[in-house]
Amino acid sequence: MPVNAAAPALPQLRIRGRSFMCLILAPEPPLEAWFTALDEQLRRAASYFVNKPIVINLAVAQEAGGKLDEIVSALEARGLYIIAVEGLSADELTGTRWAGLPDLRQKPQDREDVGGKLIEIPDDPLPAPSVPAVTSLLIDRPVRSGQSIIFEDGDVTIIGPVSSGAEVIAGGSIHIYGALRGRAIAGLRAGANARIFCHKFGAELVAIDGVYDTPESWSEAFNNRAAQVRLEGGVLNIAPLA
Repeated sequence: MPVNAAAPALPQLRIRGRSFMCLILAPEPPLEAWFTALDEQLRRAASYFVNKPIVINLAVAQEAGGKLDEIVSALEARGLYIIAVEGLSADELTGTRWAGLPDLRQKPQDREDVGGKLIEIPDDPLPAPSVPAVTSLLIDRPVRSGQSIIFEDGDVTIIGPVSSGAEVIAGGSIHIYGALRGRAIAGLRAGANARIFCHKFGAELVAIDGVYDTPESWSEAFNNRAAQVRLEGGVLNIAPLA
């Protein structure tokens, strides 16, 4: 009597969540002035936008009567890496090069359109023990050119220099025990309360809560000095540390 070989066991799928940082641009009227401001930012901090995924929110521009085809053409001409749109329906993008981009809006009818049913997944009868949330990240080595350190959940501390061409991105504050020659972007979650500290200041770009600045805007007197950067009244202030 023939013996059937046992069917090979299928591998267990592991589905994990992961978050990625992207920039959001929202054109607003007057559009000519908005694009002029964008061009100035691209000129001052071109490396900040290189290969950064960007989501375009067109709600305000559309409500103000902006012509979609002109807005699309103007953004494309600047070579931005646009991955998605929000603020309008996918039908309104028909005929443009953005027609295939996902619409990030959350709409209840989206679930009904696919004709599927929501499946309730029962709670795990043996839930895993809770693990305290990690609210800080310590990097005890230099951050070299081309490297990115991204930690959205809290503060980042770097023991060593941050080289030109490197970047550190934090949900809270950034502490650098060394020279800051690259980019430091703080306050993704802490907002205006975040700060940037370093032993030797010489950044390519600093940003807190979406407000950023480049060397053209600050005094050379801060170069190679211990300094802190903070956001006050919507303006970045750099001050020496005693």
